[in-house]
Amino acid sequence: MLKKCLLVASLASLVFAGNVKMNLNAKYGANNFHTKGAEKFAALVNDYTKGSVSITVYAGSSLVKGNPLKAVKDGTVAMTDMFIPFTAGGGKVFGISALPFVAQSYDDAYRLYQISKPSYEKTAEKWNQKLLYSVTWPPSGFYGNKKLEALEDLKGAKTRTYDKNSADFINAAGGNAVALPWGEVYSALRTGLVNSVITSSSSGKDGKFWEVLTNFTKINYAYPLQAVTINLDYWNSLNKSQQDAMLKAAAQIEKEQWEVVKQEDNDALETMMKNGMLIWEATPKLKIELTKIVDEVLEKYLEDADSDTKKIFEEYRK
Repeated sequence: MLKKCLLVASLASLVFAGNVKMNLNAKYGANNFHTKGAEKFAALVNDYTKGSVSITVYAGSSLVKGNPLKAVKDGTVAMTDMFIPFTAGGGKVFGISALPFVAQSYDDAYRLYQISKPSYEKTAEKWNQKLLYSVTWPPSGFYGNKKLEALEDLKGAKTRTYDKNSADFINAAGGNAVALPWGEVYSALRTGLVNSVITSSSSGKDGKFWEVLTNFTKINYAYPLQAVTINLDYWNSLNKSQQDAMLKAAAQIEKEQWEVVKQEDNDALETMMKNGMLIWEATPKLKIELTKIVDEVLEKYLEDADSDTKKIFEEYRK
């Protein structure tokens, strides 16, 4: 309670002064396209509020080491971005964008996001924050030391996965899922603790996977989302014109970044190829096998889901 009172008092003094300064924690490094998007968002907010709201972006998760939902809820940081499927406390709904093979294109991913957005907003509000915008990653593919031609090729693979769904998928296919923080993945590949990874082209580029792996198969596993939220106490400290300006900036950067990600995907694939990585499309056999497991995975996922989450897929499947 004392912490809450101090936060409110601090915000009141900022409003009285006429200007608001906030920090935005960006999970990834300064060169990551999500971080660059956050920088553009901060610049737009500054422009649209005529300098009355100033946002400073800190890359590399330098402000938040633990759970980003909790950090924003408590006011440890005013704003942060977060990898939605991997964020503890988000419940079933936060895992939707990382469900395997539900979305098979950027258009699919955007439609699923629009249908899911009200539930994301409701979950964020429970954690004392407002969802400002969300942007997909490039589709997750499979990195290994051979081309992935059929599910049987996953047998025995020691694969770094990024959430429970991807872990269940790898284990069901006969592989061994390994949970590792992103910062440990490269060294784990170097030492043989894992020999494969499910992640995006962008992450493969940033991680320089061509130094430790040889092949990337574009299976379009999922299009997981990265979101930016703001603490509700900070949000409520803004006047109406400042809030409108921030929402305008959020809508603009979201629209732009959903196009930027496509170019990021192409650039990442090109960079990996230039550095010797072999890039493969999924074979017809593999596509058929992947399609067969979608309904089974989704049915299991929805068994104990709430009505809001089930309605999302009822709408998406129409």
